[in-house]
Amino acid sequence: MKLSVNNRETVIDADPAMPLLWALRDVVGLTGTKFGCGAAQCGACTVHLDGQAIRSCITPISDAEGKKLTTIEAATDGSDRIGAAVHAAWVKHDVAQCGYCQSGQIMSAIAFLKSHPRGKLPTTAEIDQAMDGNICRCGTYARIRAAVTDAARTIA
Repeated sequence: MKLSVNNRETVIDADPAMPLLWALRDVVGLTGTKFGCGAAQCGACTVHLDGQAIRSCITPISDAEGKKLTTIEAATDGSDRIGAAVHAAWVKHDVAQCGYCQSGQIMSAIAFLKSHPRGKLPTTAEIDQAMDGNICRCGTYARIRAAVTDAARTIA
């Protein structure tokens, strides 16, 4: 199966029902996307499929065929203005504690800011709603909100 992963055509020889998470980690070798719960409840495995944040632990690779798949590796490599702003804000606000959930948190924040009206700063309620479903066991939610707000100011 041919997939577009981080703007590169990638051939994956695996069962089409295999979850994207495992194809990315075990077949492609991109380990930034994390396994958390395996039930799409925690958000650690969040990636973008055609720009939409999805949970890769329950999405079969067959769903990604013919679509653009973006992982944390490409979203924060500096080539994407919003991804770079979110990544910089995460560092500035020292969001990560253990860091395990952070790739999923960042991917959700990027998708949210890309969908948010340009020039309009998000409210705390909008940020909380957008980030709902991304669990941080260390409880860095206040820093996450601050980083998303800061990134929104940067891109405004």
